[in-house]
Amino acid sequence: MTMIDGEVEAGFEPVREAFEANFSERGDIGAAVCVYLHGRPVVDLRGGIADPDTGRPWTRDTLQLVYSATKGATATAAHLLVQRGELDLDAPVATYWPEFAANGKADIPVRWLLSHQAGLIALDQPVPLDEALAWDPMVAALAAQRPLWEPGTVHGYHGRTWGWLVGEVIRRVSGRTPGRFFADEIAGPLGLDFFIGLPASERARVSRMVYQQSEVDLTAVPIEAIPEAFRELVAAMSDRNSFFNRAFAVTDPAEIDFNSPEVQAAELPASNGIGTAHGLARMYASLIGEVDRVRLFTPETLESATKEQAAGKDQVLLLPSRFSSGYMLPTEDLPMTGSSAFGHMGRGGSLAFADPEHGIAFGYAMNNIIEGAEDVRAGTLVDAVRRSLT
Repeated sequence: MTMIDGEVEAGFEPVREAFEANFSERGDIGAAVCVYLHGRPVVDLRGGIADPDTGRPWTRDTLQLVYSATKGATATAAHLLVQRGELDLDAPVATYWPEFAANGKADIPVRWLLSHQAGLIALDQPVPLDEALAWDPMVAALAAQRPLWEPGTVHGYHGRTWGWLVGEVIRRVSGRTPGRFFADEIAGPLGLDFFIGLPASERARVSRMVYQQSEVDLTAVPIEAIPEAFRELVAAMSDRNSFFNRAFAVTDPAEIDFNSPEVQAAELPASNGIGTAHGLARMYASLIGEVDRVRLFTPETLESATKEQAAGKDQVLLLPSRFSSGYMLPTEDLPMTGSSAFGHMGRGGSLAFADPEHGIAFGYAMNNIIEGAEDVRAGTLVDAVRRSLT
């Protein structure tokens, strides 16, 4: 039986039960979950193994890479600049980043970068990985890239490129890299254990990820056996030139080892944020209210940052998705805890969000990266939070 450590306030016992079941029934190896209610933690749990190779246990200080849940942290940095009057989301990107105007992109507003409407999901020529990690070569390639659809007409998940696109705007406006800006303006004031670009001094605290593929290879299943709603997506998985595959092949090689020290030390604002579930929940709590006398967003910023900008069929994921300016919004497959919620999920199971209607902020991070719809770990925790609120 996995030992669970941490605290749960009365009334939130269903979250602990769901967390324990994630280990005994749903494949968690090491994980943590944190829930804030009206600015204070009511659930803060962790358990399991941080490194299966050594048996190192998961502790309060264990850090975890959370893939695209990083986008919520980066979006928060962008909206802080908006709140300070330094960034206008409706201004052309080229106002801040003149080179971006190339190849018909002069009129694309910053807002379309944040909401996945810019059509810059992929590159005609992928960038060598070591150059992409160095930042400037990837930024130059994106500035020169032609959009793959008419910007603003549809949306599609910019899985990898989003971080360089939004991150370069943050850098041009603030004079600091996105990771440095996040550290100075968000992590520092709130005391967050969360990094975009891991300092070497923190490396020993990072958990080691394990990758578990779906038990079913959908590309080998006869198309008539696939539910009709998923057939287009399954076909795209088998097509190397599909938007689905090209969006995650912007480097050469396309596969990135996110366990490597070099990747963790780089700044990839779409995908390599490393921190604790507590750090994520605390950040989101500060967007909807005060946390130890710190509130990052004014009510006006919160309303603007979470307003729907794109919804419907996603041109990359080929399923329905909803986005505000940088945050995912609730859908049938990602219900969160209510209609006012906003946040971001990450590859393999991580999830962080806030729900201003209920005063909830939630963070879940784990090192068993499970691909496929059968992964319900985050969903069962969110369901438990919802039950605890009734």
